[in-house]
Amino acid sequence: MSDAARVGMHPDEVTVSLATVRELVDEQFPEWRGLPVWEPSSQGTVNAIVRIGEQFAARFPLLPEDLAVKRRELETEAEAARELLGRTPFRTPEPIALGEPGAGFPMPWSVHTWLPGMVATDEDPGSSVAFAHDLAEFVRGVRAIDTRGRTFRGSGRGGDLRSHDSWMRTCFDNSEQLLDVARLQRLWESMRELPRGWAPDVMSHGDLIPGNLLVSDGRLSGVIDVGGLGPADPSLDLVAAWHLLEQEPRREFRDDLGCDDLEWERGKAWAFEQAMGLVWYYVESNPVMSRMGRRTLERILNSA
Repeated sequence: MSDAARVGMHPDEVTVSLATVRELVDEQFPEWRGLPVWEPSSQGTVNAIVRIGEQFAARFPLLPEDLAVKRRELETEAEAARELLGRTPFRTPEPIALGEPGAGFPMPWSVHTWLPGMVATDEDPGSSVAFAHDLAEFVRGVRAIDTRGRTFRGSGRGGDLRSHDSWMRTCFDNSEQLLDVARLQRLWESMRELPRGWAPDVMSHGDLIPGNLLVSDGRLSGVIDVGGLGPADPSLDLVAAWHLLEQEPRREFRDDLGCDDLEWERGKAWAFEQAMGLVWYYVESNPVMSRMGRRTLERILNSA
């Protein structure tokens, strides 16, 4: 995302330079003209992240979309962030403002508070039982938010596992040179048949991967990328067990949440579905994400 050339992660990716960010900020938020802008380290895949001073971070969408649709999406993400704010003991970003297209950047963009800390990809908490307990506490706090009658909508993770068959075929076809596809296909055939059970949708973060969790001294200190908060299969946030935790902390995480076998296995299936896409899609453009997918698959296969 810097002024130097970067490897795009998506075929039709939008780019934004620091010079463009400077112009957008100065024109639309003149009160921040004296604040420096710079690019922090980030493994983000759908937004370019730019710091504005010490307090704020701007998120610039990487994928082109209809302006009205994208604006509503950003408004919905801000509503979700406000709904989560203060509902758990862990810090989450507060939405501050929405920016408009300009200076050659074609879409609306958002500004949130910046949370300090190391993401879990940089400070691996996988062997920390204390982190596992923190993670379970966060999930419990999110689940305690009232759905207000809302239920899962859309085609992403959190609904019916079998609705992802087409995507999984794409993943298997693109992973032939990277993974033991025959073994993974057999595992998916079993996973996709897992029944949903009777548990109603609960509120979920929706993307508890290492890059969205902040760590300090082996403990969870904050959670970012919270705009996907919404009702989903109760097992969805259990993906964190496979994306982040080794065997003993994983067991503690499950015990804290009191997961039965079906819920646990469905959580494993959602983690599997996500990991399969990460390995091949980001193998060249975002090696950190690709390696994360491989590690998740290894944990799942070793637990089978």
